[in-house]
Amino acid sequence: MSRPEVITFGCRANAYESEIIRARAAESGLGDALIFNTCAVTGEAVRQSRQAIRNRRRANPHAKIIVTGCAAQIDPQAFAAMPEVDLVLGNQEKLEGTNYRDFGVAAAERVRVNDIFSIQETAAQFVDGFEGRTRAFLQVQNGCDHRCTFCIIPYGRGNSRSVPMGAIVEEARRLVAAGYAEIVLTGIDLTAYGGDLPGAPSLGMLVQKLLRMIPDLQRLRLSSLDSVEADPGLLRAIAEEERLMPHFHLSVQAGDDLILKRMKRRHKRSDTIAFCEEVRRLRPEAAFGADLIAGFPTETDAMFANTLTLVDEADLTFLHVFPFSPRKGTPAARMPQLPRAVVKERAARLRAKGTERLRNRLERLVGSRQSVLVEDAHRGRTACYASARLGCQAEPGQVLAVRVTGAAADHLEAIAIS
Repeated sequence: MSRPEVITFGCRANAYESEIIRARAAESGLGDALIFNTCAVTGEAVRQSRQAIRNRRRANPHAKIIVTGCAAQIDPQAFAAMPEVDLVLGNQEKLEGTNYRDFGVAAAERVRVNDIFSIQETAAQFVDGFEGRTRAFLQVQNGCDHRCTFCIIPYGRGNSRSVPMGAIVEEARRLVAAGYAEIVLTGIDLTAYGGDLPGAPSLGMLVQKLLRMIPDLQRLRLSSLDSVEADPGLLRAIAEEERLMPHFHLSVQAGDDLILKRMKRRHKRSDTIAFCEEVRRLRPEAAFGADLIAGFPTETDAMFANTLTLVDEADLTFLHVFPFSPRKGTPAARMPQLPRAVVKERAARLRAKGTERLRNRLERLVGSRQSVLVEDAHRGRTACYASARLGCQAEPGQVLAVRVTGAAADHLEAIAIS
């Protein structure tokens, strides 16, 4: 029997869960199926999912199509109404093998999506591998207790809940034993880790425990962080643990305090700058990425200029720029909207700023010695997540010492050193 194919959209949490889906579906004997793990962070993400479903149906007229993920959780009936779709699963249901075993049996429900806010716990899933990837993802937290005015994701993920530390350590050990040199801790609100667990352990405590108890783990990386939730233990780990990679992607969203207030964010512009300065003091080689929204409702030219200058002042390098997309059911969708042309123009300017900042950082690395996780025969990522093209053939998955010989617009040129 052929294996089901999982098509993934969106974040690292989805990438992790797609491996669970692949395993549960295969264990249940489901073959010749296309499973779409969707994203709902923007209207464009939902549109891309729907378009991909239609395209794959045309190319695979006899395959069964299952749709799951955040977009399916939030609006299951919209996907159920698509003639191409055979089954819709919610974000909890997609992790349960029984939903794949009884797929198409008798009068089994075509839409299986329960109330995500009724889910109180998140268990370790014990993924053994990641198809086509040289680094492993480990989801330690799910959901979000905050209600930013632009964000629909809590309605797809539910409230914040954490995996107990013991189970995380066990799963990390399995991944290292399977040959992964780097593990990326993922979550929807990663810095909220532990708040719902007995004793309220912090993300910093988890990082320190993982590195202490798994000495063979070569590289530990964190996904998106909320800087104002960073605990003292995390800052201590940043300062003391060389195996904690010095690349920190921040949920910034904007650089103007009034826009941040209207977004219902918990930080101010100065908080982002202060966090980056403190981390660079502890780890001078640190690099920062950021999520930024262009064209939020009521954003003036001066407010947007504050976001542009924040990129320079905080020395942000890897920018994920989102043109504001009104999501039905969120407060921001009811605020005065900017013309789409203005939103797109501001997004383009932010992306251009990101290209400039990335090139500047890469040029500063020329002549330095770096550690690279090899992703394919001729390319990998440094500890600070810069892409590096290797002047030799290397084995994917190994960590290679290199010297940087040059810099292009979006990658380094490097040669291996002994």
